Amino acid sequence: MSKLNVRVLSASLIGSAIEWFDYFLYGTVAALVFNQLFFVSEDPVMGLILAYTSFSIAFFLRPFGGVVFSHIGDRLGRKKTLVMTLSIMGLSTFAMGLLPTYQVIGIWAPIFLTCLRFLQGLALGGEWGGALLLAVEYAPKNKKGLFGSVPQMGISIGLILGSLAMSVMTRLPEAQFMSWGWRVPFLLSALLVLVGLWIRKGIDETPDFKKAQAAGEISKLPIADTLRFHWRAVLIAMGAKVVETAPFYIYGTFIVSYATSHLSFNRTEALNAVVIGSVVATILIPIIGHLSDRIGRKKIYLFGIVATVLYAFPYFWMLQQGSAFLLTLATVIGLGVIWGSLNAVQGTMMSEFFPAKIRNTGISLGYQLGAAVAGGTAPLVATALLATFNSSYVPVALYMILAAVISLIAIASVKGNSQTKERIDSKLEVSS
Repeated sequence: MSKLNVRVLSASLIGSAIEWFDYFLYGTVAALVFNQLFFVSEDPVMGLILAYTSFSIAFFLRPFGGVVFSHIGDRLGRKKTLVMTLSIMGLSTFAMGLLPTYQVIGIWAPIFLTCLRFLQGLALGGEWGGALLLAVEYAPKNKKGLFGSVPQMGISIGLILGSLAMSVMTRLPEAQFMSWGWRVPFLLSALLVLVGLWIRKGIDETPDFKKAQAAGEISKLPIADTLRFHWRAVLIAMGAKVVETAPFYIYGTFIVSYATSHLSFNRTEALNAVVIGSVVATILIPIIGHLSDRIGRKKIYLFGIVATVLYAFPYFWMLQQGSAFLLTLATVIGLGVIWGSLNAVQGTMMSEFFPAKIRNTGISLGYQLGAAVAGGTAPLVATALLATFNSSYVPVALYMILAAVISLIAIASVKGNSQTKERIDSKLEVSS
């Protein structure tokens, strides 16, 4: 692998990891702190639901961020969007660490916190597509699956960093943790952002973008071309995203509150299980990405869909046993193996649905719409289902199965094995 490829993959991975660390940090703290210090309610369940609502709202901003920043990416280049999105994410996360609580400024506390969460959603909406394409569009033809899996590692690494940081801080006495301990990871994220910006500074635009630019194939209005000629590919990408995103937020975020509030686990045990599961995912993702270059993206994605269906009920049964070992094992299988397999190939598979001139817009729109509908709402829906059905996990397991069925229908529409540069809407575009 050339020095240029190493630099490109490093810039894609590190920036992605920092963005996801900042983003996931909110979800973890929402389950432990924000429901008590910002979304104050006499009913603890209502406080948690309000905290998860603020967590989920940002997901509906991600498609808008995807459209805005992918427009810049398809018009001016992938690199420019990556610098902008990382800067916005870093500033908003740092500001969260400085916010006064509800006890100090009243209703303004949750309002300011939600506004900063909006900025996080916009930033991440633009970050993912640019980081993915930075890797995929530099990749040799026979290694696109491997290269495309590298920025996807940033998702699990971000979850590891966020969960590990909070796991360390939860070892503080309760009063100190609730007073200032939870703020430390938010404030330290500023240093990570500076490192990410420095690494991305020396990266040039991708070969595919340069070719499109040289050929005069830069779209004047990428979102219009995407919706006119490639709307079906956007819907397929959106549907495919559901099975990866809804269970992920069950395995990685909802589990923290569920294990501590409904089961007998403490916060450190729950967070450590998520960290270990995320480490396994991080190790498997490039292996699965490399495998997809040989056997195809679609086969691996179908494996993840079927595994999600078969594992939904066993996952919760293992949690119910009250064993820290089984909690960790359940998270390793769900988060590490099943989600890791889906996540490894998802980005590269989606990038193969769209031509270079609108690729950033196409993948960002499909991915972020799927995340908005099924991702951010997952902890909220799961918590509401538990409250409605007297803490029974059966409806939550059925919810995960439903997510898998939706993605199965979407993937069934994909021709071939998702590594032959098929253009789902090519006939529509030609006929137009």
